[in-house]
Amino acid sequence: MPGKNKAAKHHKAAWKKRTAAVSRWLHIYLSMVSFAILLFFAVTGFTLNHADWFGNKPQIKKISGDMDAKWVNVKDTNLVAKLQIVEFLRKTNGIKGNVSDFRIDDGDVSVSFNGPGYAADTYINRNNGRYKLTETRFGLVAVLNDLHKGRDAGKGWAWVIDITAIFMALVSLTGIVMICFMKKKRFSGFVMAAAGIVIVYVIYLTFVK
Repeated sequence: MPGKNKAAKHHKAAWKKRTAAVSRWLHIYLSMVSFAILLFFAVTGFTLNHADWFGNKPQIKKISGDMDAKWVNVKDTNLVAKLQIVEFLRKTNGIKGNVSDFRIDDGDVSVSFNGPGYAADTYINRNNGRYKLTETRFGLVAVLNDLHKGRDAGKGWAWVIDITAIFMALVSLTGIVMICFMKKKRFSGFVMAAAGIVIVYVIYLTFVK
């Protein structure tokens, strides 16, 4: 029995040591890997919360031109050449962003493109193929803020946001695990964590109507 108890204690001590080492390794390297993206979301969280401090005057450009009338001058709206129209606008006018709306009415076709800090709206006359385009660029800060929100940034950036959220959760959890193995700092660490939760809750109750 004494031998078994000694072996069990040794196994438990080894498990604790290994868990502490793994959590410390994960905490350090996850923090380093995600440093740039976490800093990005921290800074853009501030600029997003104070958008009026960093507001830039939008740059608006108006363009007019003609495209092949055959693409839009058809009775059956299902035959409107959507792909050709979009590619023509991109190639001819350097339009960016993703197509957010493609609407076909009796007299015209409207196509909207959106990207982070960017918008372009086009109206095409269905009779003659003449179009008017308005391109708006909202500035660098607007681009960064839209990336923070994942607005009009595409599926690839949505994955970046998801991965960042997972990294933030893991960094937080491994920090909690680490403090559990620090006897001298464990109590004060949990007190600080609890205080942080209470402070945020009090701020919520006080200022959020």
